Formats: sequence, C-alpha cells, structure tokens
Amino acid sequence: MGIAKVSLSTIHRYLTKELLKYFCFVLMAVVGIYLAVDFFEKVDDFLDAEVPLSKLVVFFALRIPFIVAQVTPVGVLLAVLIVFGLMVRNNEIVALKSGGVRISSLFKPVLVTGLTFSVLVFFFSEVLVPMTMVRANKIWQSDVRKGSAVASRKKNIWIKGNHAIFHITYFNPSDKTIFGVTLNYFDGRFRLVGRVDAEKGIYTGDRWRLFNVVEQDLLTEDGSYKVSCLEEISVKLEFVPEDLLTVVKKPEEMSYSELAAYIQKVEEEGYDATSYRVDLMAKISFPFVCVIMSLVGTSLAFWRKKKEGFAGSIVYGIGMAFLYWTLHSFCLSLGYGAMLPPIIAAWLTNVLFVCFGVVTLLKAN
Repeated sequence: MGIAKVSLSTIHRYLTKELLKYFCFVLMAVVGIYLAVDFFEKVDDFLDAEVPLSKLVVFFALRIPFIVAQVTPVGVLLAVLIVFGLMVRNNEIVALKSGGVRISSLFKPVLVTGLTFSVLVFFFSEVLVPMTMVRANKIWQSDVRKGSAVASRKKNIWIKGNHAIFHITYFNPSDKTIFGVTLNYFDGRFRLVGRVDAEKGIYTGDRWRLFNVVEQDLLTEDGSYKVSCLEEISVKLEFVPEDLLTVVKKPEEMSYSELAAYIQKVEEEGYDATSYRVDLMAKISFPFVCVIMSLVGTSLAFWRKKKEGFAGSIVYGIGMAFLYWTLHSFCLSLGYGAMLPPIIAAWLTNVLFVCFGVVTLLKAN
C-alpha cells in the first residue's frame, strides 16, 4: 500500500509539472496570436492619430492582463488535452491501468491545477485588469479616438459638442437608452441660449427620441426664456450609443465590490441595472471556467480512441472552447435582455459543461 501511495503521488507530481509546462507554451502562443490580431486591427487607428510608438507599446502591454485572464481557460483545456493525449499515444495510460490506477484518480492533479488557475484568473480580474484596462481605454479614447466625451468613474457622462454641452445621468448599454438628459446650447459668446431637459431618450436610426421634455429658449437680450413642456421630441445629436459605450466605465474596469456598489447606487436612483447584475454574476462564474475546462479536457482526452489521432483531440478541444464561448455569450445576451435571471444567465453554460464533462469522464473510466 505504501509503495502504491508513493507511486501515485509521483504520478500526480509528474502530471502537474507537465500541465504547467504545456500551459505556459499554449498561453504564450495564444496571447501572441491575440496580440497580433489586436495589433493589426488597431495599428491603422494609431498611425492616423499620429500616436507615439511608446504609447502604442504601453497600450498593448496594458491589455496583456486582460488577454491572459480571457484565454487562460483555453490554455488549461489545451494543456490537459496535450498531456493526456501524449500519454494515450505513448501507451502510458494503458500501463497505468495495468498497474491498477483508475482514470478518475489521475484527475486529482488536473482539478488542483484548474482550481489554482481559477483563483489566479479571479485575482487578475479583481486587481490587475481594472487598473490596466482603465489606462488602456484612456489612451484609446483620448489619444487615438480623440473623443471629447468624458465619463466620470461612476454614472454621469459629459459630452462637449459644437457650441453645446450635454449631460447624461445614466446610460443603459443593454437597450442603449439614456436617462436624466440635459442639453445645453451656447452662442459665440458662450451665453446659454437654449436648454433641453428630458427624462429618457431612445436612439432610433439616426435620431434620439426624448420623452417628458422641458425646453427653454432664450428670447430677448434681457435674459428671459420661453419654456415649453412636451411629451416627446425627436432630435439629432452629436453622439450615438456607440460613442457612449466608449466612455462609460466598463464592468472589466471595476472590481466585484466596486461593481456591486455601483449597481446598488443605480437601483437606488430608480434605474435598471440588469445588464450590470449579469456582469456581476459573470465575475464569479467566469474564473470557474478553468476548473470546467480541466474536467472537459480530461474527459475528451480519454473518450477519444487512440486511432483517431492526437491532432484530432486538439481540434475537438478548440471546438469545445468555441462552443463554450458561443453558448456563454448567448446566455449572457439573454440575461442582458432580462429573458433569464442574471445568476442563471451567468452560470447556465458552466452547469451544462460540468454535466457533459462528468458523464463523459465516467464513461471513459
């Protein structure tokens, strides 16, 4: 019994070492591909804006923690598939089975590795990603896009237009509506010549429909205004929802506690925070993907037949990762649209993949 225990612990150390080795290789490759694609998508914008090379390098360096947090689950999945795939091809699994080792016992170091990476991803998402993404987005918005809109760290958005200053109390990214709208118009002497206050605004094609409107227009030099109350007006403004999406503080720029406090404040003021509640639940469910991918990777590696080839396992793994992201994004979209409760929208894909991994692993065992 003592020899068996020592032998099994040696196997576990070997698996952990191999998993970490191949994870590092996969992570560097995937992050490199991600950065290359991101670079070629954005380099023209940097060149057109004549941004110094140093800022371009800083921008992409600041995005690395976010990229690492996003691709770590894929790295875990592929590392598991590579390690066990090589063991299957080299008949090491057959040898272990002959020695009385069950496949389920080999999952212990994989599970520990997955849990470790889940903790690391949560740490990245809570500490590093919010700090770096705020700075990266600031470079993109201020130096590349040269936008005039400036968002506060919470809700209020101020936008400087042509002889106008606009203020939006709250922007809901899920349905692209604005609330607490104030439009201030000035003449050449920076004198307020008109003001529009609206309770809510909805973007329709190329114009904004404003509801429960109070209009004030300057009539005479003595400063008197004409006040009009309207149920609805349609106006063309100097910003569209896509512009607001670039300036509002994004969920990845906030920690879990900061996002939770933001949601509480938004709801206390009577606004809908459904989309942010979905993102809050996703901050917990997403790091858990590393554990799920380790389970799915193990089950796939042992489920496929040796004759189907090692490369086939990798293709299956990439396909499984793509399926996860597609289904997860779809469920989050249903949550944003209030078709699913936030907690179900964030965790449904995880539950489905855990069930798939457990069933497949039991059959392989």
